[in-house]
Amino acid sequence: CSRSGGACGYDPNLKKFTCYCADGPNESNCNGNDTGISDIQKTGKSSRKTVLIGVLVGGIGLFALLACSSLIIIRRRRRQYSSQAQSKDLGHGPPSSGLSSNNGFRYSQEFTTSPSTNLSQSIPSYPSSKSDFDGASFYYGVKIFSNAELEEATENFSESRELGDGGFGTVYYGKLHDGQLVAVKRLYESNYKRMGQFMNEVEILARLRHKYLVTLYGCTSKRSKELLLVYEYIPNGTVADHLHGKHAKSNILPWSTRLNIAVQTAEALAFLHNSDVIHRDVKTTNILLDNDFQVKVADFGLSRLFPNDVTHVSTAPQGTPGYVDPEYYKSYRLTEKSDVYSFGVVLAELISSKPAVDITRHRHDINLATMAVDRIRKNALHELVDPALGYHEDYVMQQMVKLVAELAFQCLQEDVDMRPCMEEVLKSLRGIQKQITSSLKQVVVDIQESDEDIGLLKNAPPISPETEVNYKTVR
Repeated sequence: CSRSGGACGYDPNLKKFTCYCADGPNESNCNGNDTGISDIQKTGKSSRKTVLIGVLVGGIGLFALLACSSLIIIRRRRRQYSSQAQSKDLGHGPPSSGLSSNNGFRYSQEFTTSPSTNLSQSIPSYPSSKSDFDGASFYYGVKIFSNAELEEATENFSESRELGDGGFGTVYYGKLHDGQLVAVKRLYESNYKRMGQFMNEVEILARLRHKYLVTLYGCTSKRSKELLLVYEYIPNGTVADHLHGKHAKSNILPWSTRLNIAVQTAEALAFLHNSDVIHRDVKTTNILLDNDFQVKVADFGLSRLFPNDVTHVSTAPQGTPGYVDPEYYKSYRLTEKSDVYSFGVVLAELISSKPAVDITRHRHDINLATMAVDRIRKNALHELVDPALGYHEDYVMQQMVKLVAELAFQCLQEDVDMRPCMEEVLKSLRGIQKQITSSLKQVVVDIQESDEDIGLLKNAPPISPETEVNYKTVR
């Protein structure tokens, strides 16, 4: 540094030896063959900037590569899942044992056959997903029909083919190419919940088979221009038609038939409850009758599967006025005991031949459930019973009607815990039904001392005057 004309020194900022020259500080001498401190600083800053830019560009490139790879993997898995789901949808029937089933259902429990409900049905839990069944020939074991096929079967949904309508759709009479008679439900386009109700009915009815449940033959694809459900055709109308509808005057149902309807409906509901299904719209217009007056419970659009470890399901407003459990208006929840309440209204209809709601009645009697509870509590059952039954002339019928009325009274209790379950209701009805076939000279024991089949519910407290009735020997 000295030989080149500079002055040696120390730069405290750089913490190193520095040669101070006429043209500025240098690292070792003033001959100009060493890099200046200022150039070094500039070069350092430029290098750091270059490194930063390189790291940033590299990070962006790596992120883009990972994103593209993930997208490719997801698309491949979706295609694979769609292929598997379609192949499963082509199955021709639900499993009959506690094995894993298709389309997201898990069979978690198997019921064995019992005398009360004849159950041999595995219990489905909530499906984790619903696979698309477009393009498949079968879904949950039921056939997928085309719109054109059902339009032809119903003469393009002719008004002359209408069997009836309800809150969710119109039902038409149809005849398929093979001569099979069917009932085709056409869901209203204005019903914003129709897709959910459509899927719900298909999944429940395809999985649950019982002699007193209507059989679902098939449906259209959920992506077709209309949502259509195809059922077995039940030719004799509904219970409501025969009690207070178009068939009421021409064909009065005898008491034995009414009791048989009650027993069969109770058996169907007990089966549903044991299969973890709540119907949620039990009413006489949803109970169909064949030519032999055998019951077919229908309309599962509002039904729900409920897990084994809960006792209720939350729900939006639904159901039919006159049948809805009053507990719903307090808790906004419906349970299997809600079906029991609705069934109590059905029993009151079978006894009285009156509709569940009639605004032409006295304002205190507009709701049949309220009217029935009032008359039974006042020991004025004669004001409720349909006079066409010959109630006053037939002593045995009087006793059986009283027993059924007492059972309806228990089903209609506002306190959910006071209501029996459907298995208990079924057991009581079967016991009452046995009295029809027994000899008129048979001794009918006191209800409080009778066996479980003939008496009402042993554990239920006497909550109306009729409970204390003692029956005498019929001479």
